[in-house]
Amino acid sequence: MIINLARRAHDHNWELDPIIRSLLDTDFYKLLMLQFIWKHFPHTEVTFTLIDRSADQRYASLIEMDELRAQLEQVRSLRFHKSEIIWLAGNTFYGKRGIFEPGFLDWLEQRFYLSDYELNVQDSRFSLSFHGSWPEATLWEIYALAIMSELSTRAHLKRLSELELDILYGRAKSRLWDKMERLRGVPDLHVSDFGTRRRHSFLWQEYVVTAMRDTLGDGFRGTSNTYLAYKHDVEAIGTNAHELPMALAAMARNDAELQSSQYRMLDLWQQTYGGELLILLPDTFGTTQFLRHAPNWVADWTGQRADSKDPFVAGEEYIAWLEERGRDPRRKLFIASDSLDVDEILQLHACFAGQIRGGVARKEFRRAEDFLDSNKWIPERRIRFSAGWGTLLTNDFRDCNPQGGKGFDPPRLVCKLNDAEGRPAVKLSDNLAKALGPPSEIERYKRVFGTEGIAEKPVIT
Repeated sequence: MIINLARRAHDHNWELDPIIRSLLDTDFYKLLMLQFIWKHFPHTEVTFTLIDRSADQRYASLIEMDELRAQLEQVRSLRFHKSEIIWLAGNTFYGKRGIFEPGFLDWLEQRFYLSDYELNVQDSRFSLSFHGSWPEATLWEIYALAIMSELSTRAHLKRLSELELDILYGRAKSRLWDKMERLRGVPDLHVSDFGTRRRHSFLWQEYVVTAMRDTLGDGFRGTSNTYLAYKHDVEAIGTNAHELPMALAAMARNDAELQSSQYRMLDLWQQTYGGELLILLPDTFGTTQFLRHAPNWVADWTGQRADSKDPFVAGEEYIAWLEERGRDPRRKLFIASDSLDVDEILQLHACFAGQIRGGVARKEFRRAEDFLDSNKWIPERRIRFSAGWGTLLTNDFRDCNPQGGKGFDPPRLVCKLNDAEGRPAVKLSDNLAKALGPPSEIERYKRVFGTEGIAEKPVIT
């Protein structure tokens, strides 16, 4: 797919252009979680809040409030189309048809709508929150982040001439090609697009997804963006996220229920999906404590996604835990997904998808040829490995601006569960710099779950 992105940006009337054109334009895991929430917690009241992690960016000085409000109202006006419902009902996901129940799809088509929102400005920062029943509020997370990210992109694009736009996208395309070229031909490499929430724009994400599909072939496993999977007939990727254990923990009545809530959520999940879609995300309150206290049946799940711990450390920890529980790691899947770029993807693949010969450092694996060199690498996997490539795939315009400056650096925004049934939600993660929640509740969670294996390091994206 060849798109003149510079011409589109130069000639476009942004004020008339919706950012979200379909409710499928969200991460696939949000729809899987929505069905789970619809089934088990249809009346739970929640609030989601947009959080700005940046120290120097002030989005309210860059984006007009009326422009942001117009985009939010546009999303609220959308409904799922019949053709989209038919695709969800009839398509095969993870090798199984019928993942979405008929009752849920009927509700999605006939009765689903998004909750209201509250938008204000405080100290040149937007204050944006979404309150309502959990099924009505949960999908706002990705829509809000994608809107904020693209409005920021548009504000900076308007400052460039057509020639400068051409240079901007030429540099970004060249960088994308360099990354794909280094990955192309690496044996048994599996990479997926996880970049919806902080993408440069929908059009750029679409360009990236089709380029990855055409260049990497079977090495590109799919996209987390449901609409792009639907439109381009690629695999929709995703299972669940921190939101679920955060909500169940918030609703726990005492410390004992709080500690066990992370496993109650898994039990409900596997009941909901009949033993399918079993990928652990153990870092909500710390991976080390999660694995140590997990019931034995948790080791039967298909794999684990690492989101906030050093993925090399997390992978080794998971392999050791599986062996302690008598499971063969080679039959399991380890997914890394936090702030990845091409160097780390290749090094992780070398670490887990094969055996590195003695004396060779994993950092030496920087191109496909390294994986074909029998003096460096033996293709005997320790665990199945896959990379969920996010922001630095769909929004790597760093230093591409012909005017200089950081105008096109990726945003550092998150939209997270703030409370459930009026009780504060908390995330500790494996990196305390990512911890979310009131300080007093964070301290309580640290007391209940402990802090073993939890570090504190700068947040990249």
